[in-house]
Amino acid sequence: MSPLDRSLTIGPLGLSVGQLLLMLSIVVALIVGSWLGRRRKVYVGDSVFNAALLGVIGARLFFIAQYGGSYDTFWSWLDIRDRGFEPLAGVVVALVYLVWRLWRQPCERRPLGIAVISGALTWSLTAGALVLMAPQGASIPSTPLTTLQHGEVTLPAVLSEAGRPMVVNLWASWCPPCRREMPVFEQAQQERDDVTFVFVNQGEDLSTVNAFLQQESLTLDNVYLDQNNALGHDVGAMAMPTTLYYNADGTLVDTHFGELSRATLDRSLERFNL
Repeated sequence: MSPLDRSLTIGPLGLSVGQLLLMLSIVVALIVGSWLGRRRKVYVGDSVFNAALLGVIGARLFFIAQYGGSYDTFWSWLDIRDRGFEPLAGVVVALVYLVWRLWRQPCERRPLGIAVISGALTWSLTAGALVLMAPQGASIPSTPLTTLQHGEVTLPAVLSEAGRPMVVNLWASWCPPCRREMPVFEQAQQERDDVTFVFVNQGEDLSTVNAFLQQESLTLDNVYLDQNNALGHDVGAMAMPTTLYYNADGTLVDTHFGELSRATLDRSLERFNL
């Protein structure tokens, strides 16, 4: 798992490291812009905020343009909890706005330009350093798991037997996002025979898991127990849900922290080139 996709818990809130670093970069840009703006009696905080907001909107709209057919309703387009964004498109939209703003407001050029550069440098130095220090091509962990029939199993063994790419979802019945995305996985598991879907429950016992599956009328294959949260620790996922994508060789090719939709699942499955 990339260090930017590792998750952190702050009370009941779960955030990926990448999200935290992005927010840090925006805060730095706002602080620098406000400080320089006060010296020149020019307020650039709104410009920095608008650039960030328009970037987010642009990234979302571009993603919807690509995967809109995977959403059931128009209102689901607005549910950004699935993290369905196209980052490069967002950067382009933000830059276009900033160029327009600098052209229209010459007095903002110096403080706004330095603020944006400060935010970009903060992101580069923090996120870039983490990526460079991280081991590449993480392999699927051999964490011992328990089947619903009280047997023992490991993910490499399941991968070897199936001989195809694997999607591993870390979940718990008390986690609302986990519960909401389960029907998406159930449908995908029924439709895709070229991918193995595995569901590893974190920290709950057999009776709790069976009761949840029965209550929600879910028919899922490859449901395993990890009562000590060992797998989450091994892959650096401290909050749920987290979804890991391994190719047929057992190498991690993508991750998704937080709730996903069919659209974000479809995008990640494309990484397998199936």
